[in-house]
Amino acid sequence: MAKKNSTRQVVPNQDGGWSSKKGGADRASRNFETKKQAEQWSRDLSRKEGSELVIHKKDGTIQRKDSHGNDPYSPKG
Repeated sequence: MAKKNSTRQVVPNQDGGWSSKKGGADRASRNFETKKQAEQWSRDLSRKEGSELVIHKKDGTIQRKDSHGNDPYSPKG
């Protein structure tokens, strides 16, 4: 079961590619050449973890967030 505040992040890396990182981690779980590859792998892992997926832009700002079983504000009904 996922921790309450667990996140998975897709972030740009120093080599010009993209990385998938667990929230708060210093090192990437895995590196990719394209953002699309990083998103696909991270989304699958986020679903398994039941975590929130945070996708960043190239400048490091947040582009969007997707919740996979860890949404404290999910709609009722």
